[in-house]
Amino acid sequence: MNRRRLVFCATSAALLATGPTFAAEPIKIGSFLSVTGPASFLGDPEKRTLELYVEKINAAGGVLGRKIELVIYDDGGDASNARTFATRLVESDKVVAVVGGTTTATSLAAIPVLEDARIPFISLAGGIEIVEPVKPFTFKTPHTDKMACEKIFDDVKKRGFSKVGMISSTAGFGASMRNQCLKVAPERGIQIVADERYAPGDTDTTPQLNKIKGSGAEVIVNADFGQGPAIVTRNVKQLGLEIPLYQSHGVASKSFIDLAGPAAEGVRLPAAAMLVAEQLPEGDPQKKVVLDYKTTYESTQKQPVSTFGGHAYDGLMLLVQAIQRAGSTDGVKVRDALRATKGFIGTGGVVNMSPTDHMGLDLSAFRMLEIRNGTWKLLY
Repeated sequence: MNRRRLVFCATSAALLATGPTFAAEPIKIGSFLSVTGPASFLGDPEKRTLELYVEKINAAGGVLGRKIELVIYDDGGDASNARTFATRLVESDKVVAVVGGTTTATSLAAIPVLEDARIPFISLAGGIEIVEPVKPFTFKTPHTDKMACEKIFDDVKKRGFSKVGMISSTAGFGASMRNQCLKVAPERGIQIVADERYAPGDTDTTPQLNKIKGSGAEVIVNADFGQGPAIVTRNVKQLGLEIPLYQSHGVASKSFIDLAGPAAEGVRLPAAAMLVAEQLPEGDPQKKVVLDYKTTYESTQKQPVSTFGGHAYDGLMLLVQAIQRAGSTDGVKVRDALRATKGFIGTGGVVNMSPTDHMGLDLSAFRMLEIRNGTWKLLY
């Protein structure tokens, strides 16, 4: 499949006529995203968000008096494509930084290229191995799969349960989160009584769920994103499994509810505040940020907001502020400025980075949600 090159010089014709005049060369920021393919429901809002906010930044005068030029490639969710496009961004496009990497697999494939080039990279994927162990030029915005396991297991214990049946995809994020949950479970007083897996593209998980049914599990935890979790959710309902079902933050999009249908009722998951912006209490430090993003995105894109577009917003704003603080686009200076980020309020939480923490979020950044009447309900 031929992948199209999407170059977005973020100024519309109207803005060119009335907006600021830029004398210096543009600042090139690169991105590779899964705009098509199985992760498109993540990559599409990420692309839309980057384009939307680069346009707004340029209309307001750019960064360091320079326009941002955004160069985006669609990797289709393929890790080898991601590596190829990362190389092209470095060698041909001469970008100063990259905000992208929709999935854990595509992000991991590109990291060696960007690290070798000493290009700051802010990933939009969930796998903890993206930032642990810490790599000099690699950062990420979403909560990790390890944090998802911790938040879920804390809620399981709070509800008086301790026996968990795991079901996960064998690929990418699902495999990574499964491994993290198996490690975290003993620390949280959780017993994994079943550990079932399914392949990407499987359309039926009833054999695995039947094994969980006979294991004595009190709850089910599904680690995956895309269509897999919707299939698991529908299969749980079809089998009459009357035990709580947890999904990961990898399903934090209205498309999951649409795919799972009525079977999604009662499903719990940890997610960013974005999905419940209006339900946040007054005084919550994130409320204004997530409401502003939600309003801007939905009014311009004519589609429901998702946490995935929020990850792209956070990544872009973290990078722009780092460039401004550094007063330069030099990779080392921007990297050092990113590491020094303190008190950045994003859609994913309040970010406090350091040389040993290239994500900067703690467990308080996750909210526990439940699907009720076809929408998100904030529990705490």
